[in-house]
Amino acid sequence: MHASVSQSWTRELGARVRRLFWLKGLGTTAWVWVFFIGYFHTLRNPVHPVTVMPLTALDAWVPFMPWMLGPYLSLWLYVGIAPGLLRDFRALLVYGLWSGALCLTGLALFHFWPTQIPPLAVDAGAPGFGLLQGIDAAGNACPSMHVAISVFTAVWIERALRFIGAPAWLRGLNALWLLAICISTLAVRQHVALDVLGGVLLGGVYAWMSLRWSPAERLLTQGERLS
Repeated sequence: MHASVSQSWTRELGARVRRLFWLKGLGTTAWVWVFFIGYFHTLRNPVHPVTVMPLTALDAWVPFMPWMLGPYLSLWLYVGIAPGLLRDFRALLVYGLWSGALCLTGLALFHFWPTQIPPLAVDAGAPGFGLLQGIDAAGNACPSMHVAISVFTAVWIERALRFIGAPAWLRGLNALWLLAICISTLAVRQHVALDVLGGVLLGGVYAWMSLRWSPAERLLTQGERLS
């Protein structure tokens, strides 16, 4: 019986990943590039005075951890998992529209309320950090879009995994990955705690709306399984 259950969810998982594989991969890549075009434009062309975000006790508590650069950069792999678990083009379209709306909201906030983090002690000699600071500057800080899209992604992954009957350890791994990304934004000194809080709120609101006020929940969970 246990073997049958295991084969059921693994077959379903594999079937979902294979479905529209190239469209999902190319679409996610294009979506990331379009977002970065808007991100860097607002970063380099602020139209209002830039607010420096204040530090909190949590910022002092989380030390600089160069090894957390790995989890920080893993976001760009993580964002492809949720669309990879969707069953058809309509579901992908719904997901793309909601995630696009999330990103446009973040960019609008950066446009009307540009922010940056205060100078923080970072070992620029640590592997990868010179390049990171040259590309991903300290601006466009609040809300952290790194965190916002991670939260949005995590919620959709959780819903898909729950529907296909994935085991608790796999769903727990999803939660741990999200937590690692959130902590990494503080540990590599790209954001402060208030940025992370803003990202959690923004991503959480859009995740809730996308699964509550659209066909997204039905597209994720109803109909015949693919296996």
